[in-house]
Amino acid sequence: MPSLVEGKIALITGGAAGIGRATALTFAREGAKVVVADVMVDGAKETVKLIKDAGGDAAFVRADVSQAAEVEALVNQTIETYGRLDCAHNNAGVEGDMAPTHEYQEGEFNRVLRINLKGVWLCLKYEIPQMLKQGSGSIVNTSSVAGLIGFPTMPAYVASKHAVAGLTKTAALEYAKSGIRVNAVSPGSINTGMVDRMVEGKEGMREMILSLEPVGRQGTAQEVAESVVWLCSDAASFVTGHVMAIDGGWAAQ
Repeated sequence: MPSLVEGKIALITGGAAGIGRATALTFAREGAKVVVADVMVDGAKETVKLIKDAGGDAAFVRADVSQAAEVEALVNQTIETYGRLDCAHNNAGVEGDMAPTHEYQEGEFNRVLRINLKGVWLCLKYEIPQMLKQGSGSIVNTSSVAGLIGFPTMPAYVASKHAVAGLTKTAALEYAKSGIRVNAVSPGSINTGMVDRMVEGKEGMREMILSLEPVGRQGTAQEVAESVVWLCSDAASFVTGHVMAIDGGWAAQ
């Protein structure tokens, strides 16, 4: 049987670790050539090495997704290296500080939205023109269970992830007749460094998060990656504008 994305070119932002790394490795496993982007150079280069060691084809491009010139250069370098862009996982993001809404610092609020929301928009802005030229393409943005429901003390993160879900739906409608599909994934509590940072030093926080998961455990980055690659594949050819919860049933409560 052919692999899910055999012969396709995939771009993953935030590919140095966690969900981004798992997605990059899964794209490669399923036959894609992969461009890994991140500001965390060592981690991203390690992701590329893991792909190459497994017999895949990958390249690293350093890019800060909050900077338009760097995102434009990232897409251009992808085209220069591989000739086209078939799949994109706009995944780079930060959790931000935790504080009640009235105590949240303006600078931190701006930083979180600049990376999590503006960064996704910039990726769409520069990925879509190439896909329009090709007449095809599939994009998956990373939202969050926090893009479906609220979380106290995380106003910037929650706002940014709700906005990613809305941006995804808007872009999906705009390009539905142009051969471009745009979807999003909304992970719940996933066993990654981001969740580890969120619970660090907060007694009982991890147990509280686990108690909210109907399945009684954290998810894995691999479980998210499998869904991302499926959404980008032709197996999901009639799926667009969908925000897929990968959250063990959290948002269903």
